[in-house]
Order: sequence, then C-alpha cells, then structure tokens
Amino acid sequence: MSNYYQLLGVSDQASSEEIKKAYRKLALEYHPDRNQGSPDAEERFKEVTEAYEVLRDSEKRAVYDRYGKQGLRGSSRGSGAAGFDFSDAIDVFMRDFGGFSGLEDMFGMGGARSQRKSSRKAQPVRIRLSLTLAEVATGVTKTVKVALLDECGACDGSGAEAGTRAQPCANCGGAGEERHVQRSAFGQFVSVQPCRTCGGEGRVIAEPCLQCSGDGRVRFERSIEVEVPAGVTSENFLTLRGRGNMGHQGAGRGDLVVLLEVQDDPRFVRDGPDLIYELPITYTQAALGTQIDVPSIEGVARVTIPAGIQSGERLTLKELGLPDLNGNVRGDQVINICVWTPHDLTPEQEDALRQLARVESPAPKIVKRGTRKGFWSRVKEVFTGG
Repeated sequence: MSNYYQLLGVSDQASSEEIKKAYRKLALEYHPDRNQGSPDAEERFKEVTEAYEVLRDSEKRAVYDRYGKQGLRGSSRGSGAAGFDFSDAIDVFMRDFGGFSGLEDMFGMGGARSQRKSSRKAQPVRIRLSLTLAEVATGVTKTVKVALLDECGACDGSGAEAGTRAQPCANCGGAGEERHVQRSAFGQFVSVQPCRTCGGEGRVIAEPCLQCSGDGRVRFERSIEVEVPAGVTSENFLTLRGRGNMGHQGAGRGDLVVLLEVQDDPRFVRDGPDLIYELPITYTQAALGTQIDVPSIEGVARVTIPAGIQSGERLTLKELGLPDLNGNVRGDQVINICVWTPHDLTPEQEDALRQLARVESPAPKIVKRGTRKGFWSRVKEVFTGG
C-alpha cells in the first residue's frame, strides 16, 4: 500500500490545511453513501481517512515520518492509526466535516446525531510505562494497574436513580441538537450544535443515581497487559483500542494510550540502535593488548584489545546493540577506548615510568588513528624486552 502522503496526493512537506483539503476531496469521492455496495470504495475511504488521522496530528506525523507505519502500531500493540476500522473512519469524517448541511443532504446523514455520539465517546486515557534498556532489547509484556471508569452497577449505566428513568429533553425534543440556518450568497449553511439543555444527550435525568451522581459510571482499578515490541524509544506510544474508560451513559469505551519512557542505563549511551560503552584501560593494556570482559545488553561480552591501541579509538561488537522497531536489523555495541592515566603513583610505578621515559620516542605531531606505531611500540619493547 502507498504511504500516507501518496494516499492523500500531497508531498511530505504539505501543511495541515493542504492535508485537510486533500482528505476532504477524497473522502467525498469515496464516501460509502456515494458508492453504495462498493467494497473497494469503502476500503479506499478507510485508507485515506487513516492517513488523514495520522498526518493531521503533529505528534503522530512526527513518529510516522521517522519510523513509518510500523512505528504507529495499533490494536493491542501499537499506536496511531494501526487497527483503524471503518467505524473509526466514519467518526473522523463526521467529527471534522459533519456540521455542513451540504454533506448531510448529500449523504442523508444525521450529522449532529453522529457528533452527539462522538461527544459521548470517552476521551483516551493516557498512562506512562517505564522500560529498561534490557526490556527494549527483547520486547516485554507488562501488567499495569489503571483506574478506569466502568458501568455503574446501581443504575446499570443509565445515570438515573433506581425506579426512575431519564425523560426526553423539552428543549430539543430528544434530538440532542440545535440547528441554526444561515443563508449567504454561497448557499445555505446549517450550523448544528449539541443542545445546551441536555448537553447533546437528548434526555434529562430528574433524579440522578446516588452511586454515580448521574454519570452512569464509577471508577474501578483494572489490571491490563501491555505488549511492548522490541526497539521502541521514548518517542513511541502504544494505543490499546477500546481498553480505556467506558463512554458516557452506554457509549463505547475509549482508548488507553501508553506513553513509553525508556530509562537511562548507566552503562551505555544509546545512539539509535547502537549502544556506546566507554572502556577505560591502563597503559600496559593499551601497549601490550589484552582481552577484557565488558557488560553487554545480553550479559557479558569479551572484547580483544589490540596492542598499541590509542585512546579515542573504537572497537565494534557486531549485532550486540538494539533491534530497530521494524525488527529488520540489529545495532552494534561500540567500545570507546579511553587510556586511563593514574593520579597517585607508587614509588615502584614512578621508577618504571622514568625508565620508560628514557627510551621512549617523542610523541608524534600528528596522530594517525589506527596506525598504532611509535610511542606504544616502544612501551611494548620496555615491558616485553622485545
């Protein structure tokens, strides 16, 4: 499938207004009420709406631009638009364009009623989930406890006290909407707004439930499993669709958005999929070469220090870094060599270094990385007799 920008026919530098304009044109073209009985048009409508829903949101767009659709994993694992279905597409379309009479007349829709339903739908619940670098390396499933709004058992979600029920709103006649017609040289526009008396519900509760104060929901603590794929960063988030709060008075559940926070690891610096490790070594280890066990994301790795290595040189342990989010490649562990100079010398150490000073060559004016000649070759000769 084409990428989101290609689906909407815009460039990746398009402004928010250009994206909205392009989506509106395509949504009108492929809307199912204009193409009844056409599965292809319905699928196309869903695709362009999914693209619009991501690109209109600056945070989702930034994630998409950097990681592609794979970075917007949805349903139980992901974020952004993945798991986007046809009902979501209709909700998005009516949310942004349902207030114009032209659209309602064209499609025969109750735009305000769809808006009213959307307004009752629970807003996303956002929580933060802390991850270690080791968990990022492998992926992890974590159980989190979240206080969520659920149906009130005392009133079965109606919001009315037992033995009573809500009555139709006298102001809007139960429609839940107020319409205002405006005429201009360009035609007739109908402004549809939720009823000010009932808040768009179409009904009024005279005797609210004492348990939930008329809301129809009470808060419970729930345990929810969150499956985190390998390779995520603190810029990623996961959207668990339909796992958030119950909607107001019987409306569907909202989403649970999990904001990921990857903890700093004192051993490594993360550079994309690569892990940087600073390794201090002594004069003699640098001069003579050695093997040293270093921490890795998988435990311990052995690194070979070649004789004559210079401070600032790098060694690479292939594929001991982190996987990328797509799971296609794995980064490396990069070892930064730092030759350690001691502060306090014993008399024996001072004598040895003075002996070295008498035979060593002057330091080169220009250091050629990777040559490993000159000074350290003389150091090796002193300590090995070579």
